[in-house]
Amino acid sequence: MEEFERTHRNTVRALGADCTVLLRSDGTFPLDAPCDVALYGSGARRTVPGGTGSGEVNTRFNVTVERGLEGAGFHVTTKSWLADYDKAYAAARKKFISDLKAEAKKVGINPISYAMGAVMPEPEYSIPLTGAGDTAIYVLSRISGEGSDRRPVPGDILLTRTEARDINLLQNKYRRFLLVLNVGGPVDLSPVPNVKNILLLSQLGSVTGEVLADIVLGKAAPSGKLAGTWAAWEDYCKEGDFGGVDDTRYREGIYVGYRYFESVGKKPLFPFGFGLSYTSFKLSDTTVDVEGEKVTVSATVENTGSRPGKEVLQVYVSVPEGRLDQPVKALAAWEKTRLLAPGESRLLSASFSVSELASYDERLSAWVLEPGMYVVRAGTSSADTSPAVVLGLDREVTVLKAKKCCSGADFEDWKPESPKKPEIPANLPVIRLDADSIPQKSVEYLPHLTSDPSAEELSDEALAYMGIGSFDPDGGLKSVIGCQGSTVAGAAGETTSKLRGIPSLVMADGPAGLRLTPKFYRDGKTAYGVGAGMPASFLDYIPPVGRLAIRLMSKRPPKGAVIREQYAVSIPIGSALAQSWDKELLEACGDLVGDEMERFGVHLWLAPALNLHRDIRCGRNFEYFSEDPLLTGRAAAAITRGVQKHAGRAVTVKHFAANNQETNRYFSNSLISERALREMYLRGFGICVREARPKTIMTSYNLLNGVHTSESRELIEDILRCEFGFEGVVMTDWVMEGQESMGTKHPCALSPNVAAAGGDLFMPGCQSDYDALLKAIASGAVSREQVRANASRVIWLIRELTGMV
Repeated sequence: MEEFERTHRNTVRALGADCTVLLRSDGTFPLDAPCDVALYGSGARRTVPGGTGSGEVNTRFNVTVERGLEGAGFHVTTKSWLADYDKAYAAARKKFISDLKAEAKKVGINPISYAMGAVMPEPEYSIPLTGAGDTAIYVLSRISGEGSDRRPVPGDILLTRTEARDINLLQNKYRRFLLVLNVGGPVDLSPVPNVKNILLLSQLGSVTGEVLADIVLGKAAPSGKLAGTWAAWEDYCKEGDFGGVDDTRYREGIYVGYRYFESVGKKPLFPFGFGLSYTSFKLSDTTVDVEGEKVTVSATVENTGSRPGKEVLQVYVSVPEGRLDQPVKALAAWEKTRLLAPGESRLLSASFSVSELASYDERLSAWVLEPGMYVVRAGTSSADTSPAVVLGLDREVTVLKAKKCCSGADFEDWKPESPKKPEIPANLPVIRLDADSIPQKSVEYLPHLTSDPSAEELSDEALAYMGIGSFDPDGGLKSVIGCQGSTVAGAAGETTSKLRGIPSLVMADGPAGLRLTPKFYRDGKTAYGVGAGMPASFLDYIPPVGRLAIRLMSKRPPKGAVIREQYAVSIPIGSALAQSWDKELLEACGDLVGDEMERFGVHLWLAPALNLHRDIRCGRNFEYFSEDPLLTGRAAAAITRGVQKHAGRAVTVKHFAANNQETNRYFSNSLISERALREMYLRGFGICVREARPKTIMTSYNLLNGVHTSESRELIEDILRCEFGFEGVVMTDWVMEGQESMGTKHPCALSPNVAAAGGDLFMPGCQSDYDALLKAIASGAVSREQVRANASRVIWLIRELTGMV
């Protein structure tokens, strides 16, 4: 193992516990020392380090829970149970894969595309619970991934009959019992209401098993808070559509996650922002200070227990209803303590600007603060807050005058019929806001057509190459699996290498770390992967003919070739990172990735991914951060700062925007009101752009109100560039060659339309994409001025990251 791998693994192990959430505790954990442990559950030996697809990382090895506990000195007394489970799983897996291949053949779809991200529900089985000892751990695992959504069926979102039975039996059988959730998203735990110790371990990369061992022994303390609401399946909002093959209507509007639960008065199993600790805390002496439009909430946090731990001060605001309906409360700020010793106290302060509380009024095409009483609340979860002060605003303030963009929803947003109203205690202090101290701005919607002198000299052919990724005329399968790079083995793609004097940029997938081929050799300037160079989860679904294609695609190392290694280290999945509520931790993870980018020669990391957790069924929620746009945006900004502190390295924030389902992801049309779009689904991107200045952004596959996001000039130019102030490069997601033949209602995105909308790079690129763009330039269908501006931004980025003069 390389020394940097060891260092990075230790870094992830040290921060891992901060990403875990203790949901229930009776004080019997942590343990004083290793002991006999009866270990059960799907994730005991088959521990899931992360989701499938672009988020997979080729690490040197992954530590399972079984190995992690044994490495810490525990004696696992259930080897026979684990072996019997392996047999049951293997039989179920064989049938599942066979059925998927048959289904793909029946509908005439490539099995790789058809099965991408497919989740096998946990099988039913009957194995006696006979492990010795008085301590038991049951590890419940779920895996999800790119290309397929989750389902409310037993073994996925729901517990199987076997799981519920065994978990309940174990709670009664053993003196100490811990239910561990090795999952990337919520599971309905309502069938196991009496379990006294539950840890949301999540999926922490290759050190997942070691982190659990540290937590069980008290060497590390869980200090995370939920980044999404956990509830019984039937209690989640069902007002909007999900998983529509062609059109999906987001009828629930702004009532996503805890905004819905709080507003309708429905109690979840575990609320947003919730998380226990091995110790206890007390918040006291809450004060609120207002200076201009800046509001600072301070409180003393005291560790009142017997173990060290961390706590998060969370600030929410109840915005008054006027013309616009409002959720009961929304997150406005937060701050996390450092590790506090028993009896230690610390004053925490969390700040926000009043203008950040503005809502979007579609009638006025403006962000407005309506007059009334703004209730500021402080606490430790969305369901556990106390009013601290009222901010009184006497008149309406237009914070930002915008223009109508990306409209087209054919419905009115749902609103609660009898919404719960925030309570305002009679003796609560009132601070009158000075409306004149709140900045009022308007947006200039000017075309971004500045041309670099280098672009002025380029021919039509050269301009077309600049707008298309570096493509291999024979690279169809490479495009499908996101392995189009040639300079770095396993890289997802590159900018063009066709033009003399203009170097190409190497892009690696993410967001749980760099996805590269771990072993490779060089032949001249080209790097060839040894092996498939694709996500491991794809291999099961490839028929014999496809495996032959992979062998042909993987060039056999010539005699005497030097085989090199480039093993990356995986960081926790996005939803786990957000659970830390720790901006410094997130930045440290970005720093780790940036360091590996330097080592392996990668310029752009295709991450972070910050689409909202609109629905727990979305198969890629594990990659995304939260159901809250503020937490999402701040998390992405922190990771961006960590990566981009490394010279020549940058992030690619994705997927812009409304990529909230995987069903028919290339052609699905997200129908969203302009208010919900701006307040919920675009806000995180705006926060990340303004706070961290990412250098590239990737559009999403889906359409937005009838227009592909990559072809939407209103989204790319008006909102992203003019309103958010983004100055970098916009690229598409990896558009597969031949998508137009998939026969759905909506058409595929086309390179000329992307260029005309201000999209700078059509990725990963193929011959037909280049030909179409060149033809459009020659005919004038796309203005040369626009294409030069697009190319100029790519040239700027190449200069920024390579030092090209």
